[in-house]
Amino acid sequence: MYAEERQQEILRAARAAGRVDVVTLAEQFGVTTETIRRDLTVLERAGVLRRVHGGAIPVERLGFEPALAARDEVMTEEKERIAKAALAELPQDGAIIIDAGSTMSRLVQLLPPDRELTVIVNSPPLATALATRANVTVFMLGGRVRGRTLATVEDWALQQLSQLHVDVAFMATNGCSVAKGLTTPDPAEAAIKRAMIACAQRAVLLADHTKFTGSYLARFATLSEIDMVFTDTGLDPDLAADLAAAGPEIVRA
Repeated sequence: MYAEERQQEILRAARAAGRVDVVTLAEQFGVTTETIRRDLTVLERAGVLRRVHGGAIPVERLGFEPALAARDEVMTEEKERIAKAALAELPQDGAIIIDAGSTMSRLVQLLPPDRELTVIVNSPPLATALATRANVTVFMLGGRVRGRTLATVEDWALQQLSQLHVDVAFMATNGCSVAKGLTTPDPAEAAIKRAMIACAQRAVLLADHTKFTGSYLARFATLSEIDMVFTDTGLDPDLAADLAAAGPEIVRA
């Protein structure tokens, strides 16, 4: 097993059990405790685990939210595949919303030059990346910029969204489950996401398989409000079936 595969298994176990133990992990994977400690350090630097004495705890259990830069460094290949698959949902021309997030930055990079699109974003980095595209008209939602996610939130953005209608909203999430729906740690950001979905004809979720192992403070949508979910092949097939039964079509890229 490669180190990255082992680290993803460690993260999955931590999210399922609430914490992991160094000695137990070393026995499970047949490696030294030093190797496991290095794995935990890598995952902590990625912003998904917090080291504690003898093991680690997933950040969502502690109320932490990984910064955008940290999230951009994990599951990179999966996010690239998800973004490429989601291009199938682009209208030939028309208006779309692209939510803030690390997978969304890959979607922006992949937007084809042969589509005349109006794109609404609430992320200054995404607006900057789109601004020089000749085939794209970019609208940036105003408001307070959250330093952790670089997303605009609160009344200015909500007022603008209330006046819009778009063909597709491409959404990101921190957590997703059949029982709790789509969740995120910050209520202000949840309100923006809820308004994005409300003004869209179709809502499409882009989320790697690690997002389906936990729930966060604020729910912004149920699965029945989402038309399609693009994820990766790491998502358990039985869980994918349960998600599909709740409403959306599931694509494992």
